[in-house]
Amino acid sequence: MSYRVAVDIGGTFTDLISVDDEGNITIAKTPSTPPTFADGIFNGLDEICQAYGISLKDYLEQCSSFVEGAFIHGSTVATNALVEGKTAKVGLICTKGFRDVLLMREGGKDNPFNWRVDYPEPYVPRRLTLGVTERINAEGEIEVPLNEDEVRQVISELKEENVEAIAVALLWSFINPVHELRIGEIVKEEWLGLPFKLSHQVNPIIREYRRTSSTVIDASLHPIVSRYLADLDDRLAKAGYKGSLSIITATGGFMPVSEVKERPIYTVGSGPAVGPVAGLALAKMETGHDSCIVTDLGGTSFDVSIVTEGNIPRSRETKIDSTMLGIARVDTKSIGAGGGSIAWFDPGGMLRVGPQSSGARPGPACYIRGGKEATVTDANVVLGYLDPDYFLGGRMKIDPKLSEEVIKEKIADPLNMSLLEAASAITTVLEHNMVAAITDIVIWQGVDPREYPLFVGGGAGGLHAANIAEELEMKEILISRVGGVLCAVGAQYSDAVGEFVKTYYTETKNFDYDGVNKALEEVEERGRDFLSRIGAKPGAGRFDFYSDSRYNYQIWELTVPLRGNRIGNEAELAQFINDFHDVHERVFAVKEPGAYLECLLWGVYATLETTKPKLVEQSYAGENPSAALMGKRKAYFKELGGLVDTPFYRGDKLGYGNKIDAPAVILEETSTVVIPPGWSATVTKFGNYLLESK
Repeated sequence: MSYRVAVDIGGTFTDLISVDDEGNITIAKTPSTPPTFADGIFNGLDEICQAYGISLKDYLEQCSSFVEGAFIHGSTVATNALVEGKTAKVGLICTKGFRDVLLMREGGKDNPFNWRVDYPEPYVPRRLTLGVTERINAEGEIEVPLNEDEVRQVISELKEENVEAIAVALLWSFINPVHELRIGEIVKEEWLGLPFKLSHQVNPIIREYRRTSSTVIDASLHPIVSRYLADLDDRLAKAGYKGSLSIITATGGFMPVSEVKERPIYTVGSGPAVGPVAGLALAKMETGHDSCIVTDLGGTSFDVSIVTEGNIPRSRETKIDSTMLGIARVDTKSIGAGGGSIAWFDPGGMLRVGPQSSGARPGPACYIRGGKEATVTDANVVLGYLDPDYFLGGRMKIDPKLSEEVIKEKIADPLNMSLLEAASAITTVLEHNMVAAITDIVIWQGVDPREYPLFVGGGAGGLHAANIAEELEMKEILISRVGGVLCAVGAQYSDAVGEFVKTYYTETKNFDYDGVNKALEEVEERGRDFLSRIGAKPGAGRFDFYSDSRYNYQIWELTVPLRGNRIGNEAELAQFINDFHDVHERVFAVKEPGAYLECLLWGVYATLETTKPKLVEQSYAGENPSAALMGKRKAYFKELGGLVDTPFYRGDKLGYGNKIDAPAVILEETSTVVIPPGWSATVTKFGNYLLESK
């Protein structure tokens, strides 16, 4: 027997899902344990081993890649380090005269006309941003030779500042990296062992702010991520795991530990990146749809993404706080909304929910860990949707009285409302925030949500799914039975993916076929090297080529897939131009067929497909769900006038074909599904829930 285990560390819970080679699923959900996140992983592994009745050593040996197992890991370590400002101290070496790239950014401020607002602080302080004499022009020619004495002096100054890593970002280095490479050699000579990053290797794109930002972020994460992964790798090896860990990245795939240590920036936001991977895989299995809106509502955040005709879009327009990452990552929108989100009042007396969260410690008041703030989870307890005796399948006790007390004190009394009205107001505000997040991303991608099914994951997703769908006039919802560990599910269905890019400017009115095809050849070769390093057989792997292009005189580019690996003649160029027009029309609802294109970037995603879990299809059990009925409890439904007797069902006892009419609540070990009036739920052949509007 071999096992594939996937782990996702979130802000509140650490999720694990294990699948054996017969397709049987075992899940675990344990509180996250910052700052020692590995403890939460091993707590979850212990739960899985107890379920299997085997030792941790035997289990990890059977997860090893040598026996066709897998250990796939996604975490918020890099994201948390950025958000909390706990990254390594970085020194930046730049071209003399360009110390303010990180300050000025792309206009400096979100609202450049508001003179009363200061520029945001640069990611690297100016005193640690030092220039050296050198200049390479846009054609790659050396205008001013590198002053190596200045480089050594700058390194000496950074040494006195006790920086933990150095980033090097020079003008036009992505065209000719000779000066960056030489600075790297000097760093080795002057400060052996200090990690350093060169911008032409991290993110060789034309915009200097984004390239510089990527480089300094990558450098600042290198010591932290490398140390975390090395410690985890060592701890797992001592416990019995053999082989290399697979680490989830922002591309929606994974890479071996050795690759991630060299590009830790790709682990930022990696968890949400595999949410749409799970949504696509399960939606296709259950309904045949390859288009869906995917949501994941956990303890701390709400993530939303779109899958269109099997395509998971990626974007370079991603930020952490106000800092641009600069790399391409799966296009998701995240807001601070989840079960742990805190309800509060703004200065105008309006009720708000999030983005502040109670996190794993102390957590919501009902967790009995000292939480003193009213949270969404507390509201759902008061509304009767969460069973105190079956939270996390009965493994975790919660106290409803604590939820009642904190909501009464913090929300109900100030608003002069009843307890139930206050709790309902909290969930209504949360749902409004989530609808706004979905609307924002679907409008940007030119999607009508009424034409898409809603795929719902996250431990808290099923509690609010029907209300969200109704607001968006969506008629069909697919809720995963294991949606409480959605990102871990996505990790199970992910592939090994590496992205490689080359900047080469040309215009379609005078297209440089030789230059473009040379760039495509270069990125393909780098992709083949990547696949070879991770153990792919010669000739294995898939290559998806693309270009970032724009209409002439526009500022921002759109990513357009290529239909082959080269553009070799006028017919292929015409097809590429038409594809750009179609993408532009879908995104912006307009196109300009007569305009020529400016093509800036050529890239490829090199993908090694992996064996995916084959889930066990259930036998038909009929429509009657009575065998799973736990009894009736009071639950709140505003449409029915308040608290009503509501059937509660155990999800693990429901079978394929069972139909549940509203109002009802389904309890899973890691999630809860609320079926309000106007909806019904049917158990699918793989044990998930299909909700349909009546």
